[in-house]
Amino acid sequence: MEKILERFLKYVAFDTQSHEDSKSSPSTEKQKNLSSFLKDELSKMGLEAFTDEYGYVYSRIPANVEIDVSKIGFIAHIDTSPEVPGAFVKPRVIEKYGGEEIVLSEKIVLSPKIYPHLLQYIGDDLVVTDGTTLLGSDDKAGIAEIIQAAEEIIAENEPHGDIFIAFTTDEEVGRGTDHFNFNFFKANFAFTVDGEGCGIFEYENFNAVSAHFRIHGRNTHPGSAKGTMKNSISIACEIMLLFPRCEIPEATENREGFFHFYEILGGVQDTFIKAIIRDHDKERFENRKEFCKFVERFINEKYGEGTLEIELSDSYYNMKDIIEKHPDVLDIARKAFEKAGIDFVTRPIRGGTDGARLTYAGLPTPNIFSGGQNLHSVLEYVSVQSMIKSKEVIKNIVRIIGEKD
Repeated sequence: MEKILERFLKYVAFDTQSHEDSKSSPSTEKQKNLSSFLKDELSKMGLEAFTDEYGYVYSRIPANVEIDVSKIGFIAHIDTSPEVPGAFVKPRVIEKYGGEEIVLSEKIVLSPKIYPHLLQYIGDDLVVTDGTTLLGSDDKAGIAEIIQAAEEIIAENEPHGDIFIAFTTDEEVGRGTDHFNFNFFKANFAFTVDGEGCGIFEYENFNAVSAHFRIHGRNTHPGSAKGTMKNSISIACEIMLLFPRCEIPEATENREGFFHFYEILGGVQDTFIKAIIRDHDKERFENRKEFCKFVERFINEKYGEGTLEIELSDSYYNMKDIIEKHPDVLDIARKAFEKAGIDFVTRPIRGGTDGARLTYAGLPTPNIFSGGQNLHSVLEYVSVQSMIKSKEVIKNIVRIIGEKD
């Protein structure tokens, strides 16, 4: 068995789901179980490694040259998505995939007719789920790739400067860099290893805001409700219909932004809706927030002041404008892909990574693919060969910096 696969299968055995509504940090204590395991694994490799109270794991491969060489960092996240069950993961390896449908369970089938990207991996070994949980390649594949690369870098002892490693918690709930230790992680620039698919490099992401809609109604007996009842469920439905149906995730792609209502809870008296708003363009992003405020005014004028309260909280911003001011970082990545025999393909992230917030904090951090597909789903899978290629890109970045400096 490939060592990187062996590592990955160990990591997915840990349930590390984060929790959006938790106020603690990390949002779930179980994330720390994998944190401790990774710290011990890095320590056994002879590296300085430690965890903190937030479950973050930090390590460093010391420079092995006396000359001044750029300090580089690699980052992945420990937690998995709260959207799909993440406990008791039962991974299965499909050796030398032949392009057929993969039956995960009695009712769950992974089909290339629905997911044509499967055909890119014919001949590869694929790790799939049993159709009841996510797999966890987001981002345990990234962790495995970084640690495997670190082990090989130490063994091969090629010239390099300080190499910093960090594994964060709560990335999936937008809090992955809230407590990032910049005092330890002194890289000049870094890369998250957290991208979907194989051979993709990303340095452009959505601007993002979370939106909470609170609708306050008025309940009364339905038999005498005329003129007095104000049904917050009905108003909630009306609110969602005010937003353009062509600007939802199901109807958009590439750089097209969206409004996404993803959770609703309530009754006649009160209803609560959670939504996210995304756009790559900053002006359109601000216009989307203004539209929410317009909806709030419209509903309150129609049904009475205080009927609708909307709370908007910015989550992260598009890192493109900052990354493009660091062309050396992009050039290093391009050369690393080419050395690995991979076409350098860039695309906008229809989401975000820890790298977006780190970039705005002063640490330019674009994103390297980790190999997973169908993330946040029971249909998630990852190619072992893609994981190996990602690991090679990491090693090539280190080599190029050593040669360049």
